[in-house]
Amino acid sequence: MNTTLLIMAAGLGSRYGGNKQIDRIGPNGEILMEYSVYDAMEAGFDKVVFVIRRSMDTLFREMIGDKIAKKVEVHYAYQEFDSLPGGFVPPADRTKPYGTVHAVMCAKDLIHEPFAVINADDYYGKDAFVAMAASLKRLRTAENMASMVAYYLKNTVSRNGHVSRGICATDDNGHLVKVVETYSILPFPDGTIRDIHDNPEGVILDPNALVSMNMWGFAPSFFEVGTAYLKDFLADTSGDPLKKECLLPSLVDVLMHTAGLKVEVLSTDAVWFGVTYKEDKAYVTAELKKLHDSGSYPPAL
Repeated sequence: MNTTLLIMAAGLGSRYGGNKQIDRIGPNGEILMEYSVYDAMEAGFDKVVFVIRRSMDTLFREMIGDKIAKKVEVHYAYQEFDSLPGGFVPPADRTKPYGTVHAVMCAKDLIHEPFAVINADDYYGKDAFVAMAASLKRLRTAENMASMVAYYLKNTVSRNGHVSRGICATDDNGHLVKVVETYSILPFPDGTIRDIHDNPEGVILDPNALVSMNMWGFAPSFFEVGTAYLKDFLADTSGDPLKKECLLPSLVDVLMHTAGLKVEVLSTDAVWFGVTYKEDKAYVTAELKKLHDSGSYPPAL
């Protein structure tokens, strides 16, 4: 049975100002998801499914897909409006994809085993993939279970603008009990981290709160419930029809409270960083260079 990694790479990168998923950020021109694939393969993953847009197909294969395919099984799924369930037709002016639930559902015909989900534009760290690979083995025999790697909020903000994070709460057994999608998180000059979504002065958040960075582990049964949830989301006429998104943390939260889903929060010392804004790039490039220089990675991937 494969150990499968699904990489969501179809986002438009609107705040970044371009296709950050294929921007060369490593010291030798590596794109960020190459590090995730490298770390995943070291942890025992042997299948990768890229979720992309059809317009990216040729360039994506040239930059990473064909290179990766020499070492690991590779498949492609396409996050387009024609893959929305139930024949749903979006508003004529909608250009934005319908979020991370839609991205995962696009791969339902390609994955028949427990799988991990990550963003293309985040660096998750080697330990995260080791912990997730072990979790996927447990999910092969578990009933109504999932897993996630959590990070501290203070380590996931950007000095260059606000970010969205799924803020998590856990019980005494290390299981997730709540995910609150929080959309406008910003570090303030006084050292606090605040949610400024409804108030420019912000609501102060706990810097040590655990947050989801969309590194999840799911059983293949997740595709059935995810498709049903996405259908209901699309049928709901509330919210901005041009911008609203169907997000994984929100779906997981619903399943925990309505279907008894148990989500194991994986313990890891992994360090996260990512690029939300173009101004983040210089910092990430410098951090990656340190990892190469220290021997964590070979001179070039």
